[in-house]
Amino acid sequence: MTGELPPYYFRVRENGAAVFRVDTQNRQRRIEMDQIAVINIRNGDIRPQGDRSLSEDDLEAIQDWMEARSAALAKRDIDDILRAIDHLNLTAQWAQSKATPDQLEAVTDNLLLAMHDLRAVLVRKKSDRILKAGDPNSQERQ
Repeated sequence: MTGELPPYYFRVRENGAAVFRVDTQNRQRRIEMDQIAVINIRNGDIRPQGDRSLSEDDLEAIQDWMEARSAALAKRDIDDILRAIDHLNLTAQWAQSKATPDQLEAVTDNLLLAMHDLRAVLVRKKSDRILKAGDPNSQERQ
């Protein structure tokens, strides 16, 4: 490996990460990783591992990672939605130009239900945003 290793390693889990302190300053020059905490991104919970207490540096590094991770996940969500739009366009083109009657029969009902559900959610959310924008007290509620 080239360069210096970071002082912390975050093993990503479904709702957050396990946090390890990285140590290379030992006699054998081995990489040692000592788990110091478990974090939950959804609720912001930081649980120290065992009886240990976290230093200000530990907490700062964890908070920085949580902010960066949340931003990355939000960016991925938008990218996934933009890809879904592309897939819908490709599906429309496929249905119009390439699909056989049997293929259309196999997917039409599920596609129509999914699109109906999505349309209903989008229309309701758009309506909510329009109503809030027109309500002078909407800023107080947020």
